[in-house]
Amino acid sequence: MQARAAITWVGHATVLVDLDGTRVITDPVLRDRVGALQRVAASAAPGVSEGIDLVLLSHLHADHADLPSLRRLARGRPRVFAPRGAAVWLAARGIENVSEMSVGEELRVGPLRVAATPAVHDGRRRPLGAEAAPVGFVVRGSRSAYFAGDTDLFEEMDELAGTIDVALLPVWGWGRTLGPGHLDPDRAARAAARIAPGIAVPIHWGTLAPARPLPRLRDPAWPVREFVERTARTAPGVEVRVLQPGERTELP
Repeated sequence: MQARAAITWVGHATVLVDLDGTRVITDPVLRDRVGALQRVAASAAPGVSEGIDLVLLSHLHADHADLPSLRRLARGRPRVFAPRGAAVWLAARGIENVSEMSVGEELRVGPLRVAATPAVHDGRRRPLGAEAAPVGFVVRGSRSAYFAGDTDLFEEMDELAGTIDVALLPVWGWGRTLGPGHLDPDRAARAAARIAPGIAVPIHWGTLAPARPLPRLRDPAWPVREFVERTARTAPGVEVRVLQPGERTELP
């Protein structure tokens, strides 16, 4: 019997990866509000935080390293893999069992190997927080999953080509515009072409928005539609699976 492998997009950059009996969650945001950002999609299901073995933190920005969500997960004593320089800041806020990783380093949890990959993004927790260089992650077991975190295109992305079963690619953010260090639909499609995964799952769109009366993206689904169209042209061999927050898909 093949090992079970499934992906659940919880919303924003939070993805639950069930692989070989191990539950991995990325950049967990499990609340309906983060600072000035409000969740505009369905709330995270309560069961998402249960039985987590590993938390992957790509960087320390508030919409990726949400302290109340991390403390909620910490009750189950999962391991936490985070960028080098993050552990002291996290420990001071009650998040323990942290292993730091730099690009190129690999750690194991259960049957899985987790490698840190480059990411092109600002690493400071603003306005006055810690700084830790962002990373992405590749999780390998009977299947392989690449979680980009927040990043722009980077040269080493080509080294992943043909080795990834599912790529979790950010395609937008939470506002009407994107700052530097992010993938938009066009660059995300180019990333899909360079990585050539079997499946691409667009994330980091349509979940959080500025609380009113602050302006929001007029059409929250525009980025994912644009990503689907552009990937069909630039990477026709890649299957794009668009999930709604809370939706799960099984991997072949």
